[in-house]
Amino acid sequence: MKKAVIIGAGPAGLTAAYELLKRGEGQFKVTVLEESLFMGGISKTVNYKGNRMDMGGHRFFSKVDRVNEWWENMLPMQGAPAYDDIILGNKKKLKKGGPDPEKEDRVMLNRNRVSRILFNSKFFDYPISLKPETFMNMGLVTTFQVGMSYLFSLIHKRPERSLEDFYINRFGKKLYSMFFEHYTENLWGRHPRDIDPSWGAQRVKGLSIVAIIKDVFSKMLPGSGRRHVETSLIEAFSYPKLGPGELWDVTASDIEKMGGEIIREAKAVAVNTDGEKGEAKSVTYRKGGVEITLDADYVISSMPIKDLVAGMNDVPRGVREIALGLPYRDYMTLGILVPKINLKNETRIRTVSDIVPDNWVYVHERSVKLGRFQIYNNWSPYLVKDLKNTLWIGLEYFANEGDKLWSLSDEQFTRFAISEVVKMGLIDSADDVMDSHVERVKKAYPAYFDSYDRIDEVVSYLNGFKNLFCVGRNGQHRYNNIDHSMMTSFLTVDNILEGRTEKSNIWNVNTEKEYHENK
Repeated sequence: MKKAVIIGAGPAGLTAAYELLKRGEGQFKVTVLEESLFMGGISKTVNYKGNRMDMGGHRFFSKVDRVNEWWENMLPMQGAPAYDDIILGNKKKLKKGGPDPEKEDRVMLNRNRVSRILFNSKFFDYPISLKPETFMNMGLVTTFQVGMSYLFSLIHKRPERSLEDFYINRFGKKLYSMFFEHYTENLWGRHPRDIDPSWGAQRVKGLSIVAIIKDVFSKMLPGSGRRHVETSLIEAFSYPKLGPGELWDVTASDIEKMGGEIIREAKAVAVNTDGEKGEAKSVTYRKGGVEITLDADYVISSMPIKDLVAGMNDVPRGVREIALGLPYRDYMTLGILVPKINLKNETRIRTVSDIVPDNWVYVHERSVKLGRFQIYNNWSPYLVKDLKNTLWIGLEYFANEGDKLWSLSDEQFTRFAISEVVKMGLIDSADDVMDSHVERVKKAYPAYFDSYDRIDEVVSYLNGFKNLFCVGRNGQHRYNNIDHSMMTSFLTVDNILEGRTEKSNIWNVNTEKEYHENK
């Protein structure tokens, strides 16, 4: 049997392991090395006293049939289109003969997508819509300024040398200054003028004022269900009943049932290579203070490129320096349990306890560092232990490991974050918080500045090892969604089974400027 060592038990690593075992027909001995105890990487779900936290919020939506079929196979769809059908008592809307979420754990729920921006204490749709409420919240003068600024951007296109140029070309300078500039700097710790525009091309793709207008009018036309939809404009998504970690726990269990081995608390510290043959020979990991080396015919790495290169032997100095300089943004979240929040539901969407229906809210208030808050009740009613009497809220902050915010103790960070939501008026006082829990995620977001503009040199070097494959968000230093991360693993397994050593298909995932949805 061929030995495959897979580094990381996130979406990409577990997908690769599952596919090798499932499709390899007994050809492979698969070992997965995971640094933590948990499956899913940054897509894990943390269970704190029966209340579950989704790290970062993960919508399950893809325009790739192969990914959708995989999800459906792992977690069958509930089939109910309405919001919180079970909790709101609309059981008759469940698909006849389909799984019942009250009885089944391995199930996907169909959710409404609601995300808004909180700016100047008012809600704005995200992405910005052309609804009357948008113009009322802006006011006549600001609306006029936005319109003129956008028209100017149509006439005077800027060379796209930075993310700032990218946004202004698509939304105009006024809208950019209101809804992109501050939030982007808070997210990345860098001004948009210092960030590579490829981040926008990858995450925003075809979204623009023109795309929003087209979407509005296309909904009015016959056959609107088959229309082209920009990813940022989707209105519904799937979601595992118990959070995204449920999917990866199920996947890990199936991997082990098929004979794969998952070694937890095993930190990969070296990938040992033979430069003359262009091969990765083995992987060394550390567990319990002991270092163990596994021989490998194939190495599939979803660990950060920076760490991968640091653990390789005989790397050229220039390549090592570029990899060392690749930046990341870290993530901190505080879960708070409260009886209520001071946000009225003024939408037409029914929700439990009449709370706002948002999955998350982007915070664009200049007076706080809070970047976003999640309302876990709205992701899945099964994430919250006492759904009727409590709200489980995730306060999200972006930081760099070792900076002032990151260095706060859990107790200090808790006091600081709670003081901010009191300042914003989301809760009346710190005494309203019934319980709380802190989580920190290192290297959550690969960043597009510093040495990123030379990453192709690192990619070229890594591709020189014919049996080494880099997959996933951190494995490719690319801000991918779950479906894109999974696709890199699907294609990696395709290549291995076909004996293909050329890897451009893997690196080309999510590099197109737009892709189409067929319904």
